[in-house]
Amino acid sequence: MGFLDIFKKKNQEEQPHYDPTNIKVIDIRKGWLFDYDDKTWEVMEEFEYDWGDNIFTYEYKIQSGADILYMFIEENQGIYCTFTTKIKFARLGESVESHLLDYHKPPASITYEGVKFLREKESPGFFRSLEDEDSVEVVIWEYFDEKETHILLIHQWDETDFEASIGIIEHEDAVRNILPR
Repeated sequence: MGFLDIFKKKNQEEQPHYDPTNIKVIDIRKGWLFDYDDKTWEVMEEFEYDWGDNIFTYEYKIQSGADILYMFIEENQGIYCTFTTKIKFARLGESVESHLLDYHKPPASITYEGVKFLREKESPGFFRSLEDEDSVEVVIWEYFDEKETHILLIHQWDETDFEASIGIIEHEDAVRNILPR
């Protein structure tokens, strides 16, 4: 390997995965900063969902002071960010867990804090932290309010392990001033 080959290889390794003159929300990685909802957020962790058929989506644990959210990025006729916060699964009501255990899926609708959410889809797949090679099976049920701007998610990790999240769907323009580290 000649001197020019080493320089060429080193130069290729230093190329970022994004265009520094046009950073987009899909470029975000762990450690990056951005503004959303009048706060500056830092990406603390990155997660990957594998839905099969070579379809992957990404979720980020983000923090601003004591506030923690999860940002899920999806490309579907545009780029959308779902910002969710975890809630205690029990807050969905005893009947939701009973329905899940009896019928292996949650009810068709859930009312949470006075808002009615309708079940839209069920997505089985695999989940992993990008810092870990091992993945775990997960099933996610998505619920939307009438205007389809708010979302309720139920994650099922095994037969009796459930998590719930509530949040809002935003266009990618809601994320501004993205700064890599």
